[in-house]
Amino acid sequence: MGKKGIIDRFEGRWAVVEMDSGEFVDIPIETLPSDAKEGSVISVDEDGKVSLLVQETLNRRKKVQDLMDNLFLD
Repeated sequence: MGKKGIIDRFEGRWAVVEMDSGEFVDIPIETLPSDAKEGSVISVDEDGKVSLLVQETLNRRKKVQDLMDNLFLD
């Protein structure tokens, strides 16, 4: 498996990705899987191929939703 990161935002034709190292990198949108969006967890292999890590993305979204639910309890 390559380096992992999370898509932070899109700027023009670039995806701004925060890598596990904390570094932000720009990745051309055309190299992303078609279902990638902000918050998606991706892996970039040594050849620059980008893969969507679906289960990690779902786990991360659930964790964020749980935190928000606990924060906004009545």
